[in-house]
Amino acid sequence: MKEYDIIAFGTGSAMNIVSALLNNPRLKVAVIENDKAGGICLTRGCIPSKMLAYPAELVADINRAREFFIDTRIRSMDGNALLRRVQEDVDRESRMIAQSLRSHPRLDYYETTGVFVGDHEIDVGGKEIYGDMLLLCNGSKSFIPPIEGLDDVGYITNREFFYSLKKLPKSIAIVGGGYVALELGHFMARFGTEVHIIEMLPDIIMTEEKDARALVRRELSSIINFHLGYKAKEVRRGMGKKIVVAENKDGETIEIKADEIMIAAGRAPWKETLFEKTGVKTNKGWIVTDEYLKAGDNIWACGDANGKYLFKHVANYESEIVYYNAFKNANAPVDYHAVPHAIFTHPQVAGVGMKEEEARKKHDILVGEYRYENTAMGEAMRLKDYFVKVIVDRDTYQILGATIVGPQASVLIQEIINLMYTREQAGAMYRAMHIHPAMNEVVQRAFYNLHEPS
Repeated sequence: MKEYDIIAFGTGSAMNIVSALLNNPRLKVAVIENDKAGGICLTRGCIPSKMLAYPAELVADINRAREFFIDTRIRSMDGNALLRRVQEDVDRESRMIAQSLRSHPRLDYYETTGVFVGDHEIDVGGKEIYGDMLLLCNGSKSFIPPIEGLDDVGYITNREFFYSLKKLPKSIAIVGGGYVALELGHFMARFGTEVHIIEMLPDIIMTEEKDARALVRRELSSIINFHLGYKAKEVRRGMGKKIVVAENKDGETIEIKADEIMIAAGRAPWKETLFEKTGVKTNKGWIVTDEYLKAGDNIWACGDANGKYLFKHVANYESEIVYYNAFKNANAPVDYHAVPHAIFTHPQVAGVGMKEEEARKKHDILVGEYRYENTAMGEAMRLKDYFVKVIVDRDTYQILGATIVGPQASVLIQEIINLMYTREQAGAMYRAMHIHPAMNEVVQRAFYNLHEPS
């Protein structure tokens, strides 16, 4: 049995830790990966999806040009060529990462599924290896709901979309109304696909503020067909199409006919039996860790695998915590008080911290709101209804959360995130000088308009 100082599962954020450790020539390191090298973010997640979100946003902006007396016409769009380029770019980078891992003199790269046969013993393709320290950063997989006929008829997830989809379907039924459904649905709709989103909940992106959800739904309804409150129950073929039969709580059914079906109903952990021969505990398949991200004796977990916050930036942050706790004896707990996120549709949505409903239950709060259109830059851009919303503690002015819907929301939210890591919190906003006229003024003015929640 070959022995290693460190065995890392996954080639995503685990590589942040491994790359730092390889400076020590005495360490023997193994990396196990059963998919394309680079992790979910690079190969089938955030990076390729943003490579499609940007051109989709360009199309949306071009379509607004007439508001500024600019006569424009899109002569042609080739979404298939764009998809192929993204797939090729990502695949090339993934191959480079794999080659680097294969050729590294102090690292063994196992391109297989690692199966635990003991606490620290792993079967890799028929041979066993031992790791003194284990890094469980093996990500997550698409959740596939139990829908009758789904396997027989066939479907794609984000994985197949970026791995093997040769051309955009003329029509698609997407099961799910979250980030993946909206971002990929938005891209396909802008490039000519008839998109249907089937969501069992009463609204899309239910983790967002109610007014944010409503605005995004209103804007996207011009290019996407939403079927809300309907649960996909059955899939079958008919008339050369794939048919999704969905039912609402009143028993009413609809049938959505499309050329393709995409499942975007959330993420799931790898099978729960993966760790049954170890001391690692799981909760519905997600790895249970303590506040230091320790999962067992010399076993640590970060990223999607722990099921806490399934974002790449959180995985990167957690990898730093694991590195310092496991290898520098830092004893540093994780801090999730200001976890941000963004959804790259048109409009963009970004948020951090608590939503108003949650904040009300835990704090005496003030709420500040301001619309883009009431700033000079918002007026110049002829923006309507997009907004910034901030929530602060009444007594301390601690920033509890924020939501932004509108252009560059993913950039503007960072101003609030940074303040959430300072002592002054909202107080610093009142002393900071903001460029005028610029889009960032909408954030400043939201803090200037704090009031009693309605």
